[in-house]
Amino acid sequence: MTPLLRKFFGSNWLIIGLMLGLAVFGLIAIYSCTYMRDDANYVNMWRKQTIWVVSGLAIFLVVSFVDYRWLKWGALPLYLASIMFLVLTLLIGKRIDNARCWLQIGPLTFQPAQLAIVAGIAMLALFLSEFRKLHPMLKLAATGVIAGGPMVLILKQPDLGEVIVWVPVLIALWFVGGIPLRYLIAIALIGIAFIPLVANFGLKDYQRARLVAFIDPEIDPQKTSWAINQSLIAIGSGGWAGKGFKAPNTQVELGFLPKTTVPNDYIFSAIGEEWGFLGGVVLVSAYAALLLACLIVALRAGDEFGLLITVGVIAMIFFHVYQNIGMTIAIMPITGVPLPLVSYSGSFVLMVMLALGMVNSVWVHRKKAIA
Repeated sequence: MTPLLRKFFGSNWLIIGLMLGLAVFGLIAIYSCTYMRDDANYVNMWRKQTIWVVSGLAIFLVVSFVDYRWLKWGALPLYLASIMFLVLTLLIGKRIDNARCWLQIGPLTFQPAQLAIVAGIAMLALFLSEFRKLHPMLKLAATGVIAGGPMVLILKQPDLGEVIVWVPVLIALWFVGGIPLRYLIAIALIGIAFIPLVANFGLKDYQRARLVAFIDPEIDPQKTSWAINQSLIAIGSGGWAGKGFKAPNTQVELGFLPKTTVPNDYIFSAIGEEWGFLGGVVLVSAYAALLLACLIVALRAGDEFGLLITVGVIAMIFFHVYQNIGMTIAIMPITGVPLPLVSYSGSFVLMVMLALGMVNSVWVHRKKAIA
């Protein structure tokens, strides 16, 4: 058996199966909430997503077969490239809804903020694994600088949702990377203390309005709170088993949920309405199984670098799932964070599959790393 075939059959097939299952379910969900539109841009969303999924699968396989330890040489160039893309986004990026978050290169449009998170995970994992004996305060300062640069650039777009994603990723890597618990508790307390200041002086008016709507959904039901209230109605109306695939007269079909955001930000609202509580439980269970499979990879990793990469990816995916579903059921403020592999998100599908390819590489090459 050739080394390539050995790596292929030695892959973590639970991760592959769950990844593909979620991606296919996402295609079905996107189709079901866009097929009734007159605009071809919405009707063809599932076809575009299919291209992203196929491309992402190819990237997943390539990354899986390359020993993840080569990333020690590639982490810094990838990180610097992501910084460059973020700067270009601020200068010449595509502006949509007062946000300059997208960069267009030829026919390809993508969000560099999402690439920056994956590159940041690799860079942080490299630093923490190479300088484990460094004093905790120096490690906190250095990793803060590594993460702080992209966070500031993303915040200037502005894309608060992708900035927040860095927080659980950093905390998870700090915890596994040897930062003492007392330091993490102190950072958490300082962060909580700064929340009122950030909420009152660090947010734009529309971001502050979203936060107020989260605290009190009835404060402005016709404007700021409209989307969250309609999301709750849609999910609640799905009941136990949902109204069915392509069911007529739904909140989505009638346009009560904005057609521009249903396929991405509010995809779970459409799923809850059509597939009900059972569909939501199955979806959340699939994500839980995927994260558990990744956690097993982390526990079996051959070295600390592989462990940290996997933990960073777990934190990234977990928070995206928690934030996206949480904002549709009013347990989290509204931010534009997509549901991994399910939302119509274009380049984010590539980034998630790239990240999972890194995790699969840690699994495939775990014995070689130990040796």
